[in-house]
Amino acid sequence: MSSSSAPFGLRPAFFPTGLERAQALANGITSGYATDILKGQPVKYTTGGVINPVSSTEAFVGAFAGVEFTDTTGRRRVSNYWPASTTGTSIVAYFYNDPLIVYEIQADGAVAQTAIGDNANFSNLTAGSTTTGLSQCTMSATLTGTSTYGQLRIVDLAPYADNAWGDAYTIVRVQIANHQFVATLNAI
Repeated sequence: MSSSSAPFGLRPAFFPTGLERAQALANGITSGYATDILKGQPVKYTTGGVINPVSSTEAFVGAFAGVEFTDTTGRRRVSNYWPASTTGTSIVAYFYNDPLIVYEIQADGAVAQTAIGDNANFSNLTAGSTTTGLSQCTMSATLTGTSTYGQLRIVDLAPYADNAWGDAYTIVRVQIANHQFVATLNAI
């Protein structure tokens, strides 16, 4: 798996605080919002109280998990992604926002075991498929270090038989290092 590039976005691996469910935010996406939001894509709260995809190096709140809304024909829709420019009402956005969640993400290059505790930013933030609705964002293998804020902090290797430190596209476990609602989580 980690010898080939097959990104899957930011995927919750486990929750140190116990069983976790995605937050349901009523009116969490603005009707007509003109950008796709894909499952596994990092999202942030905006000043308007809705969520949007995060940009490079920005603080964020978690990973998008899906949406439900009523379309213009009155039919209730459930989707694992928000299709750009969709018009709807009663929009409920689902996303993970616990700052302690440990996620899995594929790096865009090799990552060594010495990277545990280092910070990194996202790469390929808007990559993904509107056919599957899944994000293909990755973590940059160019690390920011332990004393410089990155969006993510590497905590472990994802435990798969075909995944090892130093593989061409290492899959790592991370936590949010630059969470919108937590002061400092970047250093171990």
